[in-house]
Amino acid sequence: MLPNRLSREKSPYLLQHAHNPVDWYPWGDEAFAKAQAENKPVFLSIGYATCHWCHVMEKESFEDSEAAGHLNDAFVCIKVDREERPDIDAVYMAVCHLLNKSGGWPLTILMMPDKKPFFAATYLPKTSRFGRMGLIELCQGVKKLWTSQKDNILNSAKSIADALQNSFAFSAAEVPAASVLDQACSQLEQAFDYRFGGFEAAPKFPTPHRMLFLLRYFHRSGKTEALNMVKKTLTAMRLGGIWDHVGFGFHRYATDKQWLLPHFEKMLYDQALLAMSYLETFQITQEPFFAKTAEEIFTYLLRDMTSEQGGFFAAEDADSEGEEGKFYVWDIETFRQVLGDEAQLFEKMFNMTQDGNFSEEASQKKTGANILHLSMPLSQWAEKQGMDTDALAARWENARKKLFESREKRIHPLKDDKVLADWNGLMIAALAAGARILNKPEYATAARKAARFILTNMKDKNGELLHRFREEEAGIPATANDYAFLIRGLLELYRSLFDPDDLEQAIGLQELMLAKYWDEKSGGFFLTAAEHHELPARPKEIYDGALPSANSVSLLNLLHLSRLTGNMKWENRAVELARAFSGTVSAYPSAYTYFLLGTDFITGTAREVVIVGEPEAADTHAMLAALNRRFAPHHVLLLKTPQNAETLSKIAQFTAELKAVDGKATAYICTNFACSSPTTEAVGWA
Repeated sequence: MLPNRLSREKSPYLLQHAHNPVDWYPWGDEAFAKAQAENKPVFLSIGYATCHWCHVMEKESFEDSEAAGHLNDAFVCIKVDREERPDIDAVYMAVCHLLNKSGGWPLTILMMPDKKPFFAATYLPKTSRFGRMGLIELCQGVKKLWTSQKDNILNSAKSIADALQNSFAFSAAEVPAASVLDQACSQLEQAFDYRFGGFEAAPKFPTPHRMLFLLRYFHRSGKTEALNMVKKTLTAMRLGGIWDHVGFGFHRYATDKQWLLPHFEKMLYDQALLAMSYLETFQITQEPFFAKTAEEIFTYLLRDMTSEQGGFFAAEDADSEGEEGKFYVWDIETFRQVLGDEAQLFEKMFNMTQDGNFSEEASQKKTGANILHLSMPLSQWAEKQGMDTDALAARWENARKKLFESREKRIHPLKDDKVLADWNGLMIAALAAGARILNKPEYATAARKAARFILTNMKDKNGELLHRFREEEAGIPATANDYAFLIRGLLELYRSLFDPDDLEQAIGLQELMLAKYWDEKSGGFFLTAAEHHELPARPKEIYDGALPSANSVSLLNLLHLSRLTGNMKWENRAVELARAFSGTVSAYPSAYTYFLLGTDFITGTAREVVIVGEPEAADTHAMLAALNRRFAPHHVLLLKTPQNAETLSKIAQFTAELKAVDGKATAYICTNFACSSPTTEAVGWA
């Protein structure tokens, strides 16, 4: 099959479809001009490279000459990678929710040549079955309506476009009070699965920002139930099949309530946000289990998901050899061949059976395939077997390495090797936090390399961020997510390395974000800059789904920048942002848990700390270590040294007169705008 126009694209997802018989166009003027000239509606298909059902629809329909013939006859066909164009995805996913009360990928949209939609669906089979419309029947039906009842389609598109505007309208109110945090915790308690951990019924998603919120709520209130929900969920996930016990890292989500059977794709943003959740839980509990999980996430990331230049790849697919999860599962015979005499212990420990330990959803037949998962932590297993925990851990690590080496010989799932600025920002933040919390400076080195790569290679000629980098080429205008998440990463990087350049870069990006994305009429940030607005609605987001919204992350960024610089303009913007969404958030706060991190900061006991000292001196390190050990989400920290004093005073003028006392590392501490006497002691206040 000759390649279509997608063969000239950079997206791995679009390239997967480059040899389809469908006459695909990438999103752009050429496709819409053709639709206008030929008087055809547009068939828009949105997905991503590691999406299982996207692969199914491609194999079933887009690679099929009969289905492709109907598509080419009835429509101009456009394929979009949602990870490259989150703005397009946001608008048309809102349409899908508007029309169907649900959504997902692959996302199928039919629209007019002017981009106004009139139909939305997700996966469609080739032909109708089980009450689900087939693609061929859809093509035939729309072609008939287009010629005989086009006015009805036009009217429908207009009414949908009008209703779409409300999808991005929010209710303003005063800045949320602390009571909204109580309400959110109560809602999460009601949704919590006390038997298996997690929230709501299957399928179960990690939702790490819920963990981050609950940790802060526990810190604020002392309510142990908040912490217990986090510990239960993070433990269950780490023991379950959603965790890759052999190669590390988390799969996307579990299809069942026990965290056993995952959709096997691995996403960069999940690794970043979950690593942060495990790190902060370790800070509070000091339980090594949580620290080790974070370390293993980073092992996976740095081994498998890092480019030579330092950027982090987007994802790994669920499928290999045309079968979901084939790379990850084990049959008993192979397991025994690899481990020999050790297999017997670990078969039992990881709940393996001859027939396989999970049922295929479609047929309910055993396959012989096993997903490794634990019923209890390693320490409990050791106790049950009368073994020493460290000895059992050493035996498993030896076995795990053998399994990993054997698995490496299999055909690997596709790696989506594009570098996205926003997702990289989240991972930079997680690595930087890991460096200081776990005392692993190599994590900060990796985070800094990634940040420098993005800031050097992913900007246009005007100095504005670009969204995607692949095969030595940066492209696609940034969204608000790119700015917000990268600023978050730079602020965490500053907190770990104390390089004022990271703080300066964060400030510069925040200034640019305000100039390009701020809604002057209603407050908050649009997802797209005005000059790149080409859709039926200009999206603005606050819901914290798989990814937190740019507005939620920006609320925390602005508050931290205000306290770090002493410049109240940032806090004033934060207040405007909080007010813009407060009515919406207050109506059901547990849907906006990352936003509530900023609310927690606003209504908490904020503390600014400046340490003045020599960067390599033992007393300086002692003060920093005292701060790094504890969970202190309301603290911001600056380090003033002889080497950075001049630069720092330009960023944060209030540091200019701060000096070390008696040549010792000295901490200047201000709590809720009231400053106390400087101290040279590293204990009692940190």
